[in-house]
Amino acid sequence: MKVINVNVNGIRSATQKGYFNWQRRQDADVVCLQEIRAQPEQMPDEARAPRRYAAYFFPAVRKGYSGVALYAKRPADRVVTNMGWNELNDEGRYLQADFGPLSVISLYIPSGSSGDERQTQKYRFLAHLREHLDTLRRDGRSYIVTGDWNIAHKNIDLKNWRSNQKNSGFLPEERAWLDRLIDEQGWVDAFRVVNQAAEEYTWWSNRGAAWEKNVGWRLDYQLVTPDLRDSVQSASVYRAKRFSDHAPLSINYDYELNPA
Repeated sequence: MKVINVNVNGIRSATQKGYFNWQRRQDADVVCLQEIRAQPEQMPDEARAPRRYAAYFFPAVRKGYSGVALYAKRPADRVVTNMGWNELNDEGRYLQADFGPLSVISLYIPSGSSGDERQTQKYRFLAHLREHLDTLRRDGRSYIVTGDWNIAHKNIDLKNWRSNQKNSGFLPEERAWLDRLIDEQGWVDAFRVVNQAAEEYTWWSNRGAAWEKNVGWRLDYQLVTPDLRDSVQSASVYRAKRFSDHAPLSINYDYELNPA
């Protein structure tokens, strides 16, 4: 089973850059997008209804902002778009699709880089999300939580870690939050199961030739429940062509997405 996630920074823009031509060639079982920044009726046909895929969208109420999507080779048994918290629900940041005993989630955690107020809101989101993920861990299902987490976890997950320790995305409190998910709740960073290398980034600033120099951050993850750890076979970040300021993350699992 192949699962892909990518922040497209606008689904219409990514389409124009050839993203869906690339996605079609990947033949993934599930694809999760973040920051689609469009309502379904605003999308081109290849984004709204790609061939051979069931498509699910949770756009933000505010047009041209945030929003998540999920495509799957088989229809979902159930789709959930609400974590039970209204403050950021209107921003379209959580979409869960259930397939038999497996659930795949497209998640878009807010950035706090615009200022203190937004960072405070990010912390509230993280606190609520931790409780929600703890509830999921206790329900006995298998989960793959994909998305743009807007946090670089370890020093090897960003190029200039020393100079970014006081910046949103690499704050001690944010990194400790990820530590608790992994060390206490038992979530597994699927990419690091098979790849422990440094400089494996998924996001690059548009400033200072960061892309060309590979001065990046690893912000995009697939966190999985412990029962899926041994099923992780391979992981890769696609960099041959740029569709947005993020690169697609692809992970292969020894797991069959059973027909509906």
